[in-house]
Amino acid sequence: MNARSLALAATILLAHVPLLGAAEIKVISAGGIRPPLEELIPQFERASGHKVSVRYAGGPAVKREIEEGAAFDVAVSTSNAIDDLLKAGKLVAASRSDVARAGVGVAVRAGAPKPDVASSEAFKRALLSAKSVAYAKDGTAGMHFNGVLQRLGISKEMAPKLKHTLAADPANGVVPLLRRGEAEIGVASIATLFAPGVDFAGPLPAELQAYIHYAAAVGAAAKEPQAGAALIKFIGAPAAAAAYKAKGMEPAPQR
Repeated sequence: MNARSLALAATILLAHVPLLGAAEIKVISAGGIRPPLEELIPQFERASGHKVSVRYAGGPAVKREIEEGAAFDVAVSTSNAIDDLLKAGKLVAASRSDVARAGVGVAVRAGAPKPDVASSEAFKRALLSAKSVAYAKDGTAGMHFNGVLQRLGISKEMAPKLKHTLAADPANGVVPLLRRGEAEIGVASIATLFAPGVDFAGPLPAELQAYIHYAAAVGAAAKEPQAGAALIKFIGAPAAAAAYKAKGMEPAPQR
């Protein structure tokens, strides 16, 4: 998006945001949706006057931290995690909103040869021939990748090649490892692989793919429930679709 497009999007989205007193909104979010949120949240702050502080973690970690009593106003995570937290009374059901979905993809260091990911067999060969493969073991995409290795029957062979990262440690995540040449191949949520210093090789083969659906909801004990609800409306509005698409994600269907 250029500056003019961003300004137009912010103007459109402002119409969807209630004019409230300035608030500080605390967000806990899954790392897989971080790239588009890093574009949308500053737009929301400019349009609404609110301030937003975000802490990113692996999808399962978001759920665990909330269950353990973490203070927050808005949770953004996988749909399953959000629904589980709703059932546990940790979130406000009426505030729940689908946001976007993303597949799992593969990337390499910028300029490096891209592996063949067109089929399961090709991807299997690429993994077995790679010297190292990075993935976030605590993230939803990483957990799915572990399952893919089992389906391909190569978990044992791949074990010594795997570089385990943590979704909450961006300095040593999949993309930084690729940039530094510490991993030959990276597997992660597609949105996180649209970054400088790496080349996107493609999504997992269709038969191995799993879409990660993201949703958001206001915390049952939120200090800023109205401002939190405005943020959720903002990141799920039609005008936000371009930010998701730019990072290889698909906005949630409008209802």
